[in-house]
Amino acid sequence: GEGKLELKTTTGGTSAAKMTINGAGLATFTGATTTAGTVTASGDMKFNSGYGSAVVAYGCRAWVNFNGTGTVAIREDGNVSSITDHGTGDYTMNFAVNMPDVNYAICGTTVGTTDTYYNQIFGHTNSALAVGSTRFRTANSVDPSSPQDSTHNHVVIFR
Repeated sequence: GEGKLELKTTTGGTSAAKMTINGAGLATFTGATTTAGTVTASGDMKFNSGYGSAVVAYGCRAWVNFNGTGTVAIREDGNVSSITDHGTGDYTMNFAVNMPDVNYAICGTTVGTTDTYYNQIFGHTNSALAVGSTRFRTANSVDPSSPQDSTHNHVVIFR
């Protein structure tokens, strides 16, 4: 139709739209019977993961899995350019692509250097949040006031 683009499939003589982009730029992806996902003109991605409707997806903007003992070594990452080691249990996660602002959420898990305890990830101060990086520390869950290097650190940023 005028002002829109449709991609269709035909099965047994019946045609069904599988992807539609309307004149306003809204892209809709249709599954067997329901909307599987949309991308709005403003760039919001929405998808239906079997919950009955397509809603905005808030994606992970950055993540890292790294060894924080000795020389810091990134195992795998997404949108992380490097980890800065400031000393025992004190790190900065540097983003490859800046965040749009400092209103992001940080989550993380970490495992200590022995099997007898788990470490925890703690933020520094609000001033440690920046669009290009975030600083955090790891400490033993038994004594959170004592920074501790960790063998397995897993940090994610949502925005």
